[in-house]
Amino acid sequence: MAVRLAILGGGPAGNTAATVGATLGAEVTLVERDVVGGAAHLWDCIPSKAMIATGGALTALGRARQMGLEVRGELDVPALRERVATIEDHLRRTVCTLLESQGVRMLPGRGWFTGDHEITVETDAGREVVEADHFVISTGSRPRVPEWVSIDHERVMTTRDAYPPPEIPEHLVVIGSGVTGVEFTHMFQSLGSEVTLLVSRQQVLPIKDAEVASELEAEFEAKGVHLLKGARASGVERDGTVVTVTCEDGRVVRGSHVVLAIGSIPNTDDLGLDVAGVEVDEGGYIPVNRHCLTNAAGIYAAGDVSGRLPLSSVASMQGRKIAEHVMGLHLRSHRHVDYDKAASAIFTEPEIADVGLAEADAFAEGRKVRVTKVPFAVSAKAMIDGDPRGFVKVVSDPATGVVLGGSIVGRSAAELISVLAVAVANGLRTEDIVDSLLVHPALTEAVVEASS
Repeated sequence: MAVRLAILGGGPAGNTAATVGATLGAEVTLVERDVVGGAAHLWDCIPSKAMIATGGALTALGRARQMGLEVRGELDVPALRERVATIEDHLRRTVCTLLESQGVRMLPGRGWFTGDHEITVETDAGREVVEADHFVISTGSRPRVPEWVSIDHERVMTTRDAYPPPEIPEHLVVIGSGVTGVEFTHMFQSLGSEVTLLVSRQQVLPIKDAEVASELEAEFEAKGVHLLKGARASGVERDGTVVTVTCEDGRVVRGSHVVLAIGSIPNTDDLGLDVAGVEVDEGGYIPVNRHCLTNAAGIYAAGDVSGRLPLSSVASMQGRKIAEHVMGLHLRSHRHVDYDKAASAIFTEPEIADVGLAEADAFAEGRKVRVTKVPFAVSAKAMIDGDPRGFVKVVSDPATGVVLGGSIVGRSAAELISVLAVAVANGLRTEDIVDSLLVHPALTEAVVEASS
């Protein structure tokens, strides 16, 4: 008899667990109440990156003269909206086609535990009980909305109201200067909005390398973004076409629109977790072990609900590892998810990406490291592309040369970080990168130079 696997949530974690599980021979049922592919992924990540790409194209047109061209660009909001919708629909259909080809049973509806080995799913046709040997909870997250703000989805928005909004804001106030906040700041500035960014601390991206954050701040200020540092929002009011944001220290900012980018909360309520005996922490996240198992036997959690890195790449890897664990592959050579070695990127301009040990963290721990840095200004390819901003920084062990981490600020950083990510994940040394015969001219040469 086949192993029965039931999955609540069809985002990157859930659909990967379903695909891999089915490929390995499991009988898989995937329950999804919103959109297969994941709300956070298809309603947040993909649309924002599509809009950023459009903004990037507009910015590139602005640099056309230095490339020897005379080009003018004008934003077409309806066409942009259609473009975003087309990309979302294509990716959703691609995921569904893959799941169907693997024999995964997809059950649209809301599911919750009604026993330790069963869930009940409310569909359009009524309720259905699904029994299984193993379960995966991968229900994702939603934008956090504090009590001091009332969302009207028009001028006072969460991130999901802005892909794109009915009109490009004349003056957007962004609350939150983490990854999402700076991406929104860049996105709307590049699309023509005046932008004010409220920075609750004294630098954007407070958990990132200070040198990286400084580079981004300088770029924002050069483009006319208003950075309000030490400004923690405490109230938002709308009066017609004017939105007023009040800060705890009494400062007031007015704009035409405001968007909240202050994190998310896990979708773990109303899942009957108490019935299944699954523990949650104070934040609503589900603690998991290295196999992504919860405290309840046979029940796994992955993606945003697991409280680990909220990245689609991490969620997908968790889903893969869960399927392998369910099917017993962990009993042979098996690599666990190492969250400390996950690469991440921020799609601003210039792009930002990092992986592994950060320079500041190494020094804070009193750890001896070798840090080398090479600016893209010395790269022939960067000069050819007309965009020499940023740098590559590599952190390595001074005794062994093993690559421990790195940061990249600049064009295509999200792609270039892959070289360092492979090195970090596999314990490669700086000389392994230097001895690689890469393309010339290419931006990856800066990675090689920083590894020298």
